[in-house]
Amino acid sequence: MKAYVFPGQGAQFVGMGKELYDNNAEARALFEKANEILGFNITDLMFAGTDEDLRQTAVTQPAIFIHSVLLAKSLGDEFRPDMVAGHSLGEFSALVAAGALSFEDGLRLVSARAQAMQKACELTESTMAAVLALPDEKVEEICAGIEGVVVCANYNCPGQLVISGEVAAIDAACEALKAAGAKRALKLKVGGAFHSPCMEPARAELAAAIEATEFHVPVCPVYQNVDALPHTDPIEIKANLVAQLTAPVRWTQTVRNMIADGATEFVELGPGKVLQGLVAKIDSSVAVSGMQ
Repeated sequence: MKAYVFPGQGAQFVGMGKELYDNNAEARALFEKANEILGFNITDLMFAGTDEDLRQTAVTQPAIFIHSVLLAKSLGDEFRPDMVAGHSLGEFSALVAAGALSFEDGLRLVSARAQAMQKACELTESTMAAVLALPDEKVEEICAGIEGVVVCANYNCPGQLVISGEVAAIDAACEALKAAGAKRALKLKVGGAFHSPCMEPARAELAAAIEATEFHVPVCPVYQNVDALPHTDPIEIKANLVAQLTAPVRWTQTVRNMIADGATEFVELGPGKVLQGLVAKIDSSVAVSGMQ
């Protein structure tokens, strides 16, 4: 069985999507439609912007979404997923690719989500940090003992977690994690504490946008970040998308569940190769490939 997976923030690169734009008429039309919906030329930033341009949440999230979804569309009839999943933002790409959302509605939601998250980032001095070579349980235990907001945000693969929270709490946690034997506990260059309670201020805005959007039953199960389980019910999918803002991305568990349910081949659609690497570390017995 074939599983398609879609990357999240951090996978962007200058020049992303340019080949699709130049060589695929349908993709080109949708790129132009995206510029119209967003109210600015995101294609200029994707194809020829700076790294700094692409790091802004309000640009990064729509850019990765557009690139990922248009890659799926470029496959035409070859795109026949048995199951899909996306990492954080990538969950929206997965839902559009699986037919639960239109491209236009998906882009509007991603833009609304990015803007709501950006506003939440500006309210609290917050960040994220990568933690390598400690068991999940040990990282959870240390975070629970730190004063302030710091939580596990991304369970990426065994031995690789990302923590998220207030800057002072992250600094304290990094010191404690290194003292406990972490190979690395390194702050990331991100706009704020995604997938943590620091994103709570964005919830009402995103929930309202999701509630006002029409969702359909997808063509295959969508494994969602919040519980790592397959979903096809639009009401459940909507609730999980809202919960995802402040809850961790359970990627390790998601991939394991997809494999347990029959996935033997994983294809990453979108910029970069991050998910291909994570899937291979979670289970080296499955086939992994990608398109970018």
